[in-house]
Amino acid sequence: MYAVISLGNKQYKIQNNDIFLTEKTENSVGSQFEAKVLLLADKNKIHIGSPSVKDAKVSLKVLEDLRGPKIHGFKYKKRKNYHRQWGHRQDLQKMQVVKIESV
Repeated sequence: MYAVISLGNKQYKIQNNDIFLTEKTENSVGSQFEAKVLLLADKNKIHIGSPSVKDAKVSLKVLEDLRGPKIHGFKYKKRKNYHRQWGHRQDLQKMQVVKIESV
């Protein structure tokens, strides 16, 4: 059994006991919450939501907060002695699928 869930503006294909990285949410480490289920697939059936599958629940647990790799950016204008450099690290969360409940 697998499901497609929506967290923030992204969609993830998950199965039971999967561990995956997402962008940081408002949930704290150790907390459990339910995600919006867009698609649910059993062995023989596929349930497609419009926009979400009713009576289907996916429980997630936040394992830890971490940060992604540093992204460097640089821009310049030739012959004008102008250059700018910046960096960015995205805040991430590691999550585990606790349970997928079907329809």
